[in-house]
Amino acid sequence: MSDENQKLVSRLKKHDEKAFEQIMDKYARLVAAIIYNVARGTLTKQDVEETVTDVFVTLWQNAEKVQPDSLKGYLCCIAKTRAINRVQSHKHGDVLSIDDIDPEDSFNISYETEKKEISAELLNVIDEIREPDREILIRHYFYYQKVAEIAEKMNIKLDTVKVKLYRTRNKLRQLLTERGYTL
Repeated sequence: MSDENQKLVSRLKKHDEKAFEQIMDKYARLVAAIIYNVARGTLTKQDVEETVTDVFVTLWQNAEKVQPDSLKGYLCCIAKTRAINRVQSHKHGDVLSIDDIDPEDSFNISYETEKKEISAELLNVIDEIREPDREILIRHYFYYQKVAEIAEKMNIKLDTVKVKLYRTRNKLRQLLTERGYTL
């Protein structure tokens, strides 16, 4: 763990609001990405944002329990658990009446269902890709890291990251085409 994170956790345990804000700034995108990926399109943007807030509220309330070397892991575990709980609560939550559906509404059930199926299949295909190619792809498209940042963080040449990203995209395209998806 970096010395900076060590200090942030120490300050967080003393309920230092500035440290809490710095941790939120540093990890909010990661937490949101985890929640989004666990939910696989079943949560609205507002639900994802509320779940991110829940994760950080939990961190604040349990600051004394956070080990200095496991802040990131702690946040990831909470994010995954909160996302699963939120998805399950939606499954067992409100029931939509057929009378509530407006036929003129732009919401298209078949389109939304197809989009969820494609997302699920895409995640299955990504699981088939070997490391480090999968990690590069995830960092770029799920965590929105730039190619230069990926190269630096993974200690790989910039051109190597570009080539691996290009080849992985082609592999994804090929695997999805083999499964009957047109791109």
